[in-house]
Amino acid sequence: MPVRFVILTVLLMWGLSGRCAIVRVAPGSAYPTIAAGLARVHGGDTLLVGPGRYAEGELVVNKRLTILGQPGAILDGESKTGLLVLRAPAIHVSGLHFRNVGRSDLKELSAIRVENTVSATLENNTIENGFFGIYLANASYCTVRNNRIYGQARTESGSGNGIHVWKSHHVFIDNNIIDRHRDGIYFEFVTESKVYRNQSTHHLRYGIHFMFSDHDGYFYNTFRQNGSGVAVMYSHHVDMRHNDFSDNWGGAAYGLLLKEISHSSLIDNRFYGNTTGLYLEGSSDLVAERNFFSRNGWALRILGDCFEDTVRANTFQSNSFDVATNAERNMNYFHGNYWDKYRGYDLDKNGIGDVPYHPVSLFSRIAEQAPYALMLLHSFLLDIFEQAEKIVPTITPAAFNDANPVLHPTVHD
Repeated sequence: MPVRFVILTVLLMWGLSGRCAIVRVAPGSAYPTIAAGLARVHGGDTLLVGPGRYAEGELVVNKRLTILGQPGAILDGESKTGLLVLRAPAIHVSGLHFRNVGRSDLKELSAIRVENTVSATLENNTIENGFFGIYLANASYCTVRNNRIYGQARTESGSGNGIHVWKSHHVFIDNNIIDRHRDGIYFEFVTESKVYRNQSTHHLRYGIHFMFSDHDGYFYNTFRQNGSGVAVMYSHHVDMRHNDFSDNWGGAAYGLLLKEISHSSLIDNRFYGNTTGLYLEGSSDLVAERNFFSRNGWALRILGDCFEDTVRANTFQSNSFDVATNAERNMNYFHGNYWDKYRGYDLDKNGIGDVPYHPVSLFSRIAEQAPYALMLLHSFLLDIFEQAEKIVPTITPAAFNDANPVLHPTVHD
């Protein structure tokens, strides 16, 4: 980006008021280090970081600034330290390249750490080999967008999260690429926040991990090939729409795990190629509607401590098992879903089956109690189980049924 263009942009941002200064940092200039530039600028100024490698340890910004990096501006932690700590309101950081953050068992060393402040904007940055990429601690009304955050996580104990948010509210996370961390995005005690259009892939644990975070939402995100998928735990009023949960395989891997979650919605999402598409434990007053489940081991696993959940207008197609449960009774509602294994009839031609569908199969019940029975999957013995189920339907829990199964898949966006 040419220097003249950057300066012109900054002047326009400030309305040509003349109240702000632009200080340029570059090797060999009057301000050869970022630390020297920070000592020179005042609140409201712009710090323009020119091309070069800056290995200055952890820098603390305690003034309201705009910090703009030109192509080739690299902050290098040399695998020893964090890089940038923001402690003033309304700091804008854009266009910088951060790399080689140090590791620590005592501190959450980060490429960018925002703490005890408000209204930070972090955009168009690249982070490589970060411990924690971006860390917001008690930092509200912040925006994190268009960043590229690449980790090198190998063990859970030796890695951090891509975007970590703690005790904050009104945070907006949009259009970031986050790859190879412990968790891609981590929320703890975060409220009134939104996560849009991010790609979160190849993490050791979860693509996104919510804990004790209420009145939040995530939309149009892609969570793919993560060790344990996605988890939302101990939260309420969470809105989850238009997300893609795919290719999460393993003994404890889910497209989406919902644990102790209530008064939330799961609408127009895609679950494809997971060990378990959706896992519900201790959920209540959840609406799961118009979701697409395909080519999962288990499309839906719902435990006996779930109640008042509504599963309607979803499509279940080409899954090994549609529904599995450990319960004999059902305190939830299944209505108007499409099940490709349904073999009922529709005499009145209204598109709704005339007999209920029981999605919990006999073999899924056996596999739930004895997982090693999965070796028989796709064998001729499975056909025998299915015939026994038709002859003696009381073997499977009758309460788990969709009284109005539809005969055609729901149209999904």
